[in-house]
Amino acid sequence: MKERPILFTGPMVRAILDGSKTQTRRIMKPQPEPTPADYPGTAGHWWPSNIVQSMVHVEQELQSKHGGWKGFCPDVCPHGRIGDRLWVREAWARTHVAQAMAEWIVYREGDNRTDYGGPWKPSIHMPRWASRILLEIVSVRVERLQDISEADARAEGVTIEDQHMRGYCAGEFLPPSIRAYRDLWESINGAGSWEANPWVWVVEFKRVTP
Repeated sequence: MKERPILFTGPMVRAILDGSKTQTRRIMKPQPEPTPADYPGTAGHWWPSNIVQSMVHVEQELQSKHGGWKGFCPDVCPHGRIGDRLWVREAWARTHVAQAMAEWIVYREGDNRTDYGGPWKPSIHMPRWASRILLEIVSVRVERLQDISEADARAEGVTIEDQHMRGYCAGEFLPPSIRAYRDLWESINGAGSWEANPWVWVVEFKRVTP
């Protein structure tokens, strides 16, 4: 079992804390590419060899040793394998009471204290010892971004609020949770990133005691 850090936005940290977020999607780098027209193997998509060190015949490995993509994904996902753990980085700060000579960590999500004694530190600078959220990976798979289901969009921790009116009734015909997730995705990855429909790692997790 390995532990790796992972970044989440403030709203997603809150969703993890309240139990509504149990999945995360991350863009595959590099992206799978269509097989060349003259490729003698199975048509579809192949993974560039630099995604797996020293693996030359990716197609052959997929078919003979890993049972296709479903078996292959957990072995090469850069975010971890099933059973590995992810410790969450989030905005944080140190606070202390001089009179009591005590110091502790406060977190911007879920702690509105203003007497923490200094500015909030960016999540990227959070050390392992300061993390309060530990996640265990329970499944890993690969899919196209727009293949997300309504149930999986909810598992991404989105809130739908007025999404029904903004989705179906606005003429876009996206289910409300998928529409909410699309908005979330583009707020993080930029305009047009949903339409690009990249291949993504789908990492499902559960929260465990640190």
